[in-house]
Amino acid sequence: MSDEQLATYDWKRFPETADFLNERIVTFSQQSPTLVKFASDLQAKTGTRLIDWVDHLELHWSNALEATLIRLGYEEVTGFNFKLFRHVAAHFPPIQSSSLSAERLFLRVESVVDFLATHQYSLQLPIEGEIAAAVRHRLAFQENDFELHAIERHGVRLDSVERSFQADLEDLLSHTEAFRLRKRDFSDEIAGFEHAESLIKIAIEDLGVDRTCDLFFAAERAYWQQRNGVARIQKARQDTMGLGWANHDHHTYRSSRKHFQRLIAMFELLGFDLRERFYAGKEAGWGAQVLEHPTTGVVIFADVDLSPAEVSQDFAHEPLLELDELGTVGLWCRLHGEAFLQAGMHHLECLFEFDAARDQLASENEVKTMKPFTDLPHLKQAFTAGEIWAVEESRIMSLLEEGLISAEEADRFRREGAIGSHMEILQREEGFKGFNQTGINDIILETNPLKIHQS
Repeated sequence: MSDEQLATYDWKRFPETADFLNERIVTFSQQSPTLVKFASDLQAKTGTRLIDWVDHLELHWSNALEATLIRLGYEEVTGFNFKLFRHVAAHFPPIQSSSLSAERLFLRVESVVDFLATHQYSLQLPIEGEIAAAVRHRLAFQENDFELHAIERHGVRLDSVERSFQADLEDLLSHTEAFRLRKRDFSDEIAGFEHAESLIKIAIEDLGVDRTCDLFFAAERAYWQQRNGVARIQKARQDTMGLGWANHDHHTYRSSRKHFQRLIAMFELLGFDLRERFYAGKEAGWGAQVLEHPTTGVVIFADVDLSPAEVSQDFAHEPLLELDELGTVGLWCRLHGEAFLQAGMHHLECLFEFDAARDQLASENEVKTMKPFTDLPHLKQAFTAGEIWAVEESRIMSLLEEGLISAEEADRFRREGAIGSHMEILQREEGFKGFNQTGINDIILETNPLKIHQS
């Protein structure tokens, strides 16, 4: 990676900004015992923190507040009849001016209906936003000068001029069904990509790029969840609070070298922008392209085997020739299929209270987590123990015939299967938006199917 690229994505930490936001939540808690109880239940039942679910805040405005926000790194978004500030360099919620007597915290959920039904909050009040609208929200409760609202948004940012966009319900249901039932298993993987491309393009014609992206990744999370037992456990935990997967941080796909360009093309079709690149080092033999969607906020980690000489090239767009040996990522794809197709995502990473999530999953559900591969003051990351998947005999024989695995390794894959997917537990502090560029090497080596079967 060039010095220029590194500088472009040299994500900073903003401790003062984090302190400011935490202080606002403390102030809200002093006004609202119900919020205190909600945050406590959130931690105990899901292993997550209130701050990680905040969509945006609406605060009483003043010149002093505006000056403070600018000093803390927020920038004004113009074009609205209210004040709106976003922090473009960090993982912080937007802040909007409030003309009401109460200040408001908007909690991001997958479904406002699920959230209200779970908590039975004032069910007689109408939800703002029609069914199939891009944004729906509703008051959950009010105490003194504080209100908690639940909000769901589908491909629309707070600063979008299309916040009232409403999809045709029939179109929405049709494309939701098409993505959920997408055929993934093709003898010719190119045909699989072409099939997905066709579904995406048809959806974009009806719904637009951003709403299509939102639908597509909801289906991707559902497919990954049905193939990962820990995912189903944690989803059930979060559903006890009516939240869904609205705390997702990034989605990780593994790709063969042969299809990496096609994978990136699919994501660019869905509206993604390329962010930083990663290279874990010669020993690990893999790299990654990070992508971010500007409106849905979905982030992707796209992994692929790489040689040291390829790091400096635009490997997201330039062809990658086949290598004589398979690395960790390539072997995973040969054993299970492309993550975009048969295999599904390698892992979903969500925002948690790091220690609480790991301890609760271990004590309540006997879920093991691997040794943390990032343990920094501003970033903590760990995989849950890998889900073991059976491997098709045809895949084993193909690897054996090409001399890419030994007869002993083939027998082990037949008997024991191979590691498939994980859930990743992450905690961010001080708005840090990036990833660990160094410690990730060890964890990728630990997820190599050959290494696991040799242990």
